Amino acid sequence: MEIELTITSLSHAAEGIGRHEGRAVFVPFALPGETVRAEIVEEKKNFARARLVEILTPSPDRIKPRCPHHFALPAPQSAIRNPQSAIACGGCHLQHLAYPAQLTFKQQTVVEQLTRLGGFADPPVRPTLPSPSPFNYRNHVQFSLTPDGQLGFRAIHSHEIAPIRECHQLLPALADLFPRINVAPNYVPDLERLTLRLGDGDEAWIIFESDAPAPEMELGLPASAALLRPDGFALTLAGDDHLLQTVRGRAFQISAGSFFQVNTPLAEQIVELALNGLALRGGETVLDLYCGVGLFSAFLAPLAGRVIGVEAYAPAVNDAAVNLDEFDNVELYEAPAEAVLPHLDIRFDAVLLDPPRAGCAPAVVEALAASGASRLVYVSCDPATFARDARRLAAGGYALDWVQPLDMFPQTYHVECVARFSRRPQA
Repeated sequence: MEIELTITSLSHAAEGIGRHEGRAVFVPFALPGETVRAEIVEEKKNFARARLVEILTPSPDRIKPRCPHHFALPAPQSAIRNPQSAIACGGCHLQHLAYPAQLTFKQQTVVEQLTRLGGFADPPVRPTLPSPSPFNYRNHVQFSLTPDGQLGFRAIHSHEIAPIRECHQLLPALADLFPRINVAPNYVPDLERLTLRLGDGDEAWIIFESDAPAPEMELGLPASAALLRPDGFALTLAGDDHLLQTVRGRAFQISAGSFFQVNTPLAEQIVELALNGLALRGGETVLDLYCGVGLFSAFLAPLAGRVIGVEAYAPAVNDAAVNLDEFDNVELYEAPAEAVLPHLDIRFDAVLLDPPRAGCAPAVVEALAASGASRLVYVSCDPATFARDARRLAAGGYALDWVQPLDMFPQTYHVECVARFSRRPQA
């Protein structure tokens, strides 16, 4: 069934929202202020999902996407029509929205999540810091594979893989490399994903993610290669067993499965915001929770008396041990945060936490509230779980001082945040 509706807002996942017969209708690639024709493709009790068929009144913020795999509309006519004959890649969600409007949308998303899920009446959210490069910024990308071995991304709202010929999110060296990769079917059995990473000097790494035996390899590409097991063990197939990534003049060793920020210039801004938020004066004991390869600890250690790093992923802990070897005041614990934190008999002056997208377990927030730390800096890649944890921290005696969104992931709905909390005075 086709319907006509006016789009009034964007969801947190950047889908246009309109109302029809009392129900909310979610329309990917539609923008606020547009009148559109859409085809209902899924109906629920209180909402529906629809496919954009025709834009009757375009938004002034609508622009032509750069990538041919994005949902694109032909040249304007009296009414703009798109049969959507090709599968729209799900890697980008906002290439059709002008970049300044993307930044505003992301700030609004953080405000809305903190208001709705966090219970903050007037959250102190700053304007979104832009990425220096709205395109060609990623140093790390995960591909899925089509049955015939082509690299691609999942299509929007689908398990189908959309094969791609070009990607404008990637740094130029990766954008040049990936079209040259074609994996023969069953070359690596049960291959789940293929990851490309780029380090200093455009050193590239191809990582096969599978628990299959190591394949024979003749790599005719300017890259190293590894086989990454589900348990995090990596087997080097060609070239080096790690790469280096430099942030603020300091090189960090990163192994195949270790997390590292995908947008290096924004990673530098996050470090600066974190240091400013903690405002160390020297001699403090600082907890670096979910410390990864030691990105924050490396810059905290020269300013603090003692740094305690906690990380569950063993390969990342090994990387951190190398990256932080020069510091005598850093201790590392290899364990889940919720397992180790309640049992650390240490009083912290300040805490930095950078949890995964799922946020913190309740036991972690409870332990932080009981830690006595005067200030916390929370680095988040998911506004919803951040809002939930912010609500819990507020209930535990912390005030939310400020939230700084950063556009770590241009052209997508994802947004990074750095937030500072301070302990409220006891009554």
